[in-house]
Amino acid sequence: MAEAGTRETISTDVLIVGAGPSGLSAAIRIKQHHPELGVTVVEKAAEVGGHILSGAVMDPRGLDALIPDWRLKGAPVGPDVTSDTYHLLTGNGDLAFPHWLMPPQLKTPNGVIVSLGDLVRWLGEQAADLGVDIFPMTAAVDVLGGGGGPVRGVITGDLGRDEAGNPRPGFAEGIALEAKYTLIAEGARGSLAKQIIGDYQLANDPQKYGLGIKEVWEIAADKHQPGRVDHYLGFPLDNATAGGGFVYHAQDRKLYVGQVTYLDYTDPTLSPFDEFQRFKTHKSVAPLLEGATRISYGARAVTAGGWQSIPTLAFAGGGLIGCAAGFMNAPRLKAIHNAILSGIGAADAVASAIGAGRQHDVIADLSDRVMQTGIADELKGVRNVKPLWSRLGTVLGALAGGVELWSSAILGRSLLGTLSHDKPDSAGLKPKAAVSGRRYGKPDGKLTFDRASSVYLANLAHDEDQPVHLRLADPAVPVRDNLPKYGEPAPLYCPAGVYELAEEGAAPVFRIHAANCVHCKTCDIKDPAQNITWVPPEGGSGPNYSGM
Repeated sequence: MAEAGTRETISTDVLIVGAGPSGLSAAIRIKQHHPELGVTVVEKAAEVGGHILSGAVMDPRGLDALIPDWRLKGAPVGPDVTSDTYHLLTGNGDLAFPHWLMPPQLKTPNGVIVSLGDLVRWLGEQAADLGVDIFPMTAAVDVLGGGGGPVRGVITGDLGRDEAGNPRPGFAEGIALEAKYTLIAEGARGSLAKQIIGDYQLANDPQKYGLGIKEVWEIAADKHQPGRVDHYLGFPLDNATAGGGFVYHAQDRKLYVGQVTYLDYTDPTLSPFDEFQRFKTHKSVAPLLEGATRISYGARAVTAGGWQSIPTLAFAGGGLIGCAAGFMNAPRLKAIHNAILSGIGAADAVASAIGAGRQHDVIADLSDRVMQTGIADELKGVRNVKPLWSRLGTVLGALAGGVELWSSAILGRSLLGTLSHDKPDSAGLKPKAAVSGRRYGKPDGKLTFDRASSVYLANLAHDEDQPVHLRLADPAVPVRDNLPKYGEPAPLYCPAGVYELAEEGAAPVFRIHAANCVHCKTCDIKDPAQNITWVPPEGGSGPNYSGM
């Protein structure tokens, strides 16, 4: 936390950090019912939607509640889902499960395939039309407050410091944005959410995460089936590594291909990026990509802990919404609707508190208002699936999860109670000596690719002469501790080529190529020493995703 000091201070009624689905939904909801309130949204990307990445098949319930006539208003959505099939892949096989066999909690009636980035840009337009002030290229780097008191807003990042932290020509100091209430909507593992959860002791079970990697391809018309959805378990991930792939047939011959690897994996030689490349080589996926063109690439951490891992939402001066709180339904791989619903619930709570003449206090009913939107019932109903995957592995975990979901659907309650997440994802790696080690083949440049060519498609913009935003608490840890024990896994778990182990004078050195960062936050989550802290670089830095 920091005080404004001599910085310029701007005041508003409600401040929202993050122009994603939850943040923009909160802003829209407030302005729909309380147009007299001032609402300000800050977004670190160069433009609204620039850092947004999701699968994505959207459950429309959230958007229905926020903007009931969203179709008439021209929301940029793709085709309705026409089929949704779950598969178990082996190296050479593909077992497709009959739709009737899938538990009802995994189904998405009226699902729509969307580019979440495009949808968020449209939500930004709706918010602006209502009078919301949206400031892209504005990174919130600290909480405004001090002495253990309430959150009174945020401090935005300086622009124009060199790598050593010294002002360059054109330097502009960040400002203090002060608000009656501040909503944190940064997405998974946001830097301010991490700080607030720690400072105000809001955590419950450890949050669990996955690394989602996605590519957009343009495929041949005769292979394109708009509205077709396929989800995959198994290959290329082994039974001890939870996760799965997806292939969505979007509009205009676009194919969304991706994989989520849950970050509680134990093998330090595993590379989620290279496992995703292997996924595309399976005989159920590769034919779709023959002669196709890869258009976009991106990566992002997603929350996976579910009900047990949701922190206390309200803190003095504001609340956590969206994936900053962790409302992803991991078994269903759906989060957009819950992000929107959380924004609606929090907006109503904040507006009521301001209407009562309050500010900077704990809104006691904020959590209830959020959970009563339907989020609680949904996440409670699937709460044991991720713990079962973690305990039993993919095959037995999926079978046990299916039994758990069906029994819950039939009986209205779980036979297992509530299983806990016992440790954070950073704590699970085995020593390198305890595993056989993995080797990945050379990419062919047609179906499989390296990190450098992939990151190029993320449209990165990052001035290298700025302070490094990937901070090591102890610069000696990677070589001194992580290298001998784990082989230093950072170059492997990072999907963007940020980290490198090299040699200088016959000695290993750990290098950080911060300009490659796509802001996925995996390093902040998975580093076994918890030595890496991700903080926002200058506003506007990072990827500028298109159609993701």
